[in-house]
Amino acid sequence: MPQTPLLTGLLVSSGYNKNLYQNQTKEEGYSNAGLYYHDNTLVSGSLEALIHHLVPSMDYYPDMTYSFTFLLSSRLFIHPYELMSKVCHLCVEQQRLSDPQADKMRIRKMAPKILQLLQEWTETFPYDFRDERMMRSLKELTQRLASGDELYRKVVQQMIQVLIRKLTTLSHYEEALVKINATATDRLTVLKAKPQAMLSICNDPFTVAQQLTHIELERLSYIGPEEFIQAFEKKGPLDNDKSCFSDHKKASNLEAYVEWFNRLSFMVATEICMPVKKKQRVRVIEFFIDVARECFNIGNFNSLMAIISGMNMSPVSRLKKTWSKVKTAKFDILEHQMDPSGNFYNYRTAFRGATQRSRTANSTREKIVIPFFSLLIKDIYFLNEGCSNRMQNGHINFEKFWEMAKQVSEFMVWKKVECPFEKDRKILQYLLTAPVFSEDTLCLASYDSEGPENNMEKDRWKSLRSTLLSRV
Repeated sequence: MPQTPLLTGLLVSSGYNKNLYQNQTKEEGYSNAGLYYHDNTLVSGSLEALIHHLVPSMDYYPDMTYSFTFLLSSRLFIHPYELMSKVCHLCVEQQRLSDPQADKMRIRKMAPKILQLLQEWTETFPYDFRDERMMRSLKELTQRLASGDELYRKVVQQMIQVLIRKLTTLSHYEEALVKINATATDRLTVLKAKPQAMLSICNDPFTVAQQLTHIELERLSYIGPEEFIQAFEKKGPLDNDKSCFSDHKKASNLEAYVEWFNRLSFMVATEICMPVKKKQRVRVIEFFIDVARECFNIGNFNSLMAIISGMNMSPVSRLKKTWSKVKTAKFDILEHQMDPSGNFYNYRTAFRGATQRSRTANSTREKIVIPFFSLLIKDIYFLNEGCSNRMQNGHINFEKFWEMAKQVSEFMVWKKVECPFEKDRKILQYLLTAPVFSEDTLCLASYDSEGPENNMEKDRWKSLRSTLLSRV
């Protein structure tokens, strides 16, 4: 977790030794009521004991992996604002910070640890603080810690300023998404209103793949780690705990990212079905095969899969005469890499190679790892479904959440990579806002390009023409 230089200095001056406190966590854990360890690993605990385990003391500071895992998973059992309230209460009462006669040296030793915990929370889960109750508790505790000490006051001011900037940036991003979606909302439902073609904007597959990577990395960067957990709240936790998130948006940035995948798939299908001439359709298919291949080389597996999905849509795949003219060798290789058989064995192998390259990379370009996002969500979902949130004795099953946190932590690394490619505003605008055919219009365009082959297709074609062309 990044630290501000000022806070780092305070931790050193207060005698804070992170490794010491992490080691003591294991030693002390066995004696903590309500926590259960196996082979020096915390495997379960009561909610109250886990909350106590999060709060620093004079001779203890929680391991960062524990802090992240608990802050991530606790929202399935308690509102973040309720957790913050409990943490603040423990910090004040347990450490006697409310006692005006308390030893100033004690406060001086405790304040940096508490501020460090708050900083980890605000940096890793900033969206929690969109709740006014969270922000109020944060300010009350930090004001108490900073009272009468200029150094701590500067740390607090810096931390809150960074948090507010993050929340402001998020609001601007969400407003921009609304505008983009409004521009692209009206899907084309009639063939006469044909959109501009991608190849008239840019015919260089390398450039298009790079612009797709810009979009992917930007949208990834705004997904909060908690959204993976909160996305499961729709059906409630496995142990039927009361829903904690019925009163606000849970996974809006995650959902926006999934919608982007769907848009890209439909855009590719639209671009292929749109041209009247077979020669033009062949050119478009081969162009997007090259774009997909470059996405693979970059490490942008999400755009790669979206493009393949668009090409595999039935209105596209049925264009046999068109496909007979396509040089499909490159496409066959890509399809093999993304073959779903064996639980996407080939993709997972290629993805492991990309992540290994990213870990040892010297250049930003080599650091790029953009997972096939729907599969990532599916993996986390099945991990959630496959294990109960609680043990038979009522303890929280922390083994499960260690594993979930591990997967989300990897995502946190991938989403922080800065895109190294130069932006092309015209191409980005087209990719984000160009109107695309609806599913029905795609079918009609496909039949108009290559006529129906059987009675079922003929009936479908007549029905679509009657329905869609009557709107002109």
